[in-house]
Order: sequence, then C-alpha cells, then structure tokens
Amino acid sequence: MEIKRYDCGVRFATAVEYNGMVYTSGLVTSDRTGDITAQTKDVLSKIDAALEKAGSDKDHVIMVNIWIADMKLFGEMNAVWDEWVSKENMPVRACVEAKLAGNGNLVEIAAIAVKK
Repeated sequence: MEIKRYDCGVRFATAVEYNGMVYTSGLVTSDRTGDITAQTKDVLSKIDAALEKAGSDKDHVIMVNIWIADMKLFGEMNAVWDEWVSKENMPVRACVEAKLAGNGNLVEIAAIAVKK
C-alpha cells in the first residue's frame, strides 16, 4: 500500500493517507491574535481543507483529539465545534487542557478520517 503525504513542511506533513485512512497533524491557527472562537473556526477550516485534499471530509471523520490552553474556554470551543461537526456522523473525541506550542495558540486539533 502506498503512503501519500500532503503539504510536507520542515518537521511534519499536514495530512497522511494510508490504507483508506487520512490522518491530520495537530493543526493550529494561522492568526494567534484571535480568541478561541476565531482560532477554532480557523483550525476546523484547515482540517476541512486537508481532508478534501486527501479525498475525505468531515462526514468521514471517525476520531478527533482536541487540546485547549485553558478548560475555561471549553464551552466557547464547543459552540464552534457544534456548528461544524456532522450531527449524522459524530466521531469519537477527546479534549484535554495542555500547554500548546507557540505563544497565543488556544486550540490544536487532529483528526482521523476514512476516505470517501
């Protein structure tokens, strides 16, 4: 089976496709000045783009890991998540508080999806 890597940078690929599965890296916002709402929207749009490039979409996501800088922001992040997630195709999910790399990052999200 072939492994396909998408948008490879210096340290990692944005997504990797293997055996009918798509794995995204933990993605963070491009604009660290925004609040948790803006950052979550930005990160989820990056996940949409990475999945699309690899032949999948949010309807095919089976697992998500979310790291947030402060659990006090959990409700605000969830409000954006609830608007984005496919209600008919809910993935399993974990969300934990963590010190995030890069000053100003409030949320990081990684997803695993099945190809369409």
